Amino acid sequence: MANPNPDPVNRLRGARLLLIVGMIPVVVVVVGGLGSTILQSIGLMPLVGPVRLSVDAYVSTAPALLSSIGTSLWIAAASTAVAIVLGATTAFVVVSGGRLGRIVGAIGAVTVSVPHLIGAATMGLLLADSGVLPRLLGIDATAWPALVAGPWWVAVIAEYAWKESAFIALVVAGTLLTRVAQFDEPAAMLGASRGARLRMVFLPLAAPALIVSATIVFIYTLGSYEVAWLLGRTYPEPLAVMAIRLFNDVSLSSRTESAAIAVLTVAISLAAVAVAAVAMRRSAVWR
Repeated sequence: MANPNPDPVNRLRGARLLLIVGMIPVVVVVVGGLGSTILQSIGLMPLVGPVRLSVDAYVSTAPALLSSIGTSLWIAAASTAVAIVLGATTAFVVVSGGRLGRIVGAIGAVTVSVPHLIGAATMGLLLADSGVLPRLLGIDATAWPALVAGPWWVAVIAEYAWKESAFIALVVAGTLLTRVAQFDEPAAMLGASRGARLRMVFLPLAAPALIVSATIVFIYTLGSYEVAWLLGRTYPEPLAVMAIRLFNDVSLSSRTESAAIAVLTVAISLAAVAVAAVAMRRSAVWR
């Protein structure tokens, strides 16, 4: 007869074994895909031409690379910053409970399920110079600022911030719902104001979830292309848009340049993960 209460050590070993088994296909796909992309970017796995170690793919894209990196970092950083503010505020409302919290939580859950492509089309119809918003406000198209395909990528940032703020809110709220009560209620009984509890209880407890979810949002926004392609300018191109354009080029030699752009995007993403890991270790909850 099986033991109904297995030894904790055996349960831990079983959990680790299941984790390793589940990670094997993920590691194979990620490492294999990244490895082949790196080899292709340095000329060791070309689709056409001889196999030759070279950095020509990086050199040939260098003239437009700095502007593309700056554009991608601006979109990702601005979208993530706005999403953090909106998401943290929404999570605070949800955790506070009540009817308003339930309504806001339901709206956030619906927002997460909306595809980015539909969100981009909606944002374009709302913010374009002939869109819904200027018509509601009675502003002529010539006087409306260039929010769609403008120099500051406002429509792109707005779409990412709107969508990803709901993701951050759900992650933070889900983390806090089981933890904040045991700290918030004693603080309230000791006379702490709502603002003090927000500053001393909510934000420290939310910091790890905020860091993790914000890192995910930053990396996703950095590597996403459909919203920037629909709502952004033709130049400078974000890294993801440039990579897709080169990948779909009629010349197969452009695939190497596309792989180089992808490798640079991965490198920036890994740097963001490293910064997030340092921030996590410095958070009060981690200590």
